Amino acid sequence: MPGTAAEMLRTARSELAPDPKVNPLVPLVAGGRASLETLAALALEQHRVIPADRHAFLHLAQRASEEPEAAAFFTMLAEGEELAAGLLGAFAEACDVDEERRQAYEPLPGCQAYPAYISWLALNATPTDAVLAVTANFATWGTYCARIAEGLRTHYAFTDESCAFFDFFAEPAPTLDEQAEAAVQAGLESGRLNTGPAYSYGRLLQAYEAMFWSSLS
Repeated sequence: MPGTAAEMLRTARSELAPDPKVNPLVPLVAGGRASLETLAALALEQHRVIPADRHAFLHLAQRASEEPEAAAFFTMLAEGEELAAGLLGAFAEACDVDEERRQAYEPLPGCQAYPAYISWLALNATPTDAVLAVTANFATWGTYCARIAEGLRTHYAFTDESCAFFDFFAEPAPTLDEQAEAAVQAGLESGRLNTGPAYSYGRLLQAYEAMFWSSLS
């Protein structure tokens, strides 16, 4: 197992990267073959995922009272989710999702398994272990968002405002990466980081991520 935080994070991103074939929806959006109804479902599911993840990250930050680096990481994630929530409306509107439709929507269990597991981590995982698992998953999510944003512009004529939600997650986040590395390094030095559970959490997150996309498709 790598001995430094930077090496450990690189290894986690590599080893926990999903098989590209497990996501059937992103290639459809990237190629302009997904229906507007499917895109609307994506927006509606995200209306539930984003606030749930924000609350879970805030809880992890609160639990990390003895791990200030991890607390700062999860606080930063929660702030990012709040910003993303403000960008989601334009995408939903471009998909013909209004408030009435949002209120009437029945979420898909396969899509909500991911935020449910994030909430489980918030209650049960050591915060530093959760940092490693979440960071590996976010690398995958960012890649998906970049492909979706490109597909929406190229094939659906969505505006920059309508794509801003995906642009936000697709952009590199060096400050967040630095905070993740600091949290993992602190966990290594304190002995709080347990790579066995952390990698197990990461594998489950990637599985639930794949379930999200396959449920939509």
